[in-house]
Amino acid sequence: MTDQRLLARITYDPDIFGGKPIIRGMRISVESILSLLAQGESAEAIIDDHPELEPDDIRACLAYAHAVIAHDSLDAVRRTRQAT
Repeated sequence: MTDQRLLARITYDPDIFGGKPIIRGMRISVESILSLLAQGESAEAIIDDHPELEPDDIRACLAYAHAVIAHDSLDAVRRTRQAT
């Protein structure tokens, strides 16, 4: 699946998590999936815990993170270093 098709799975709704990016209109945020992955959870474990998710939803979160970082990578690194 192309990045564009993956990114189409990421939506926004001002009534859900204050408009943060979510997966296919569900009450599951991209942020929460990325956090679980960063903590070492596997995509399979996340899907087991959230059976409404599909493998492409996890890939969509990663594609979204890549798209954001590709546009703002240096600022993200600087902010992370300043916070420590």
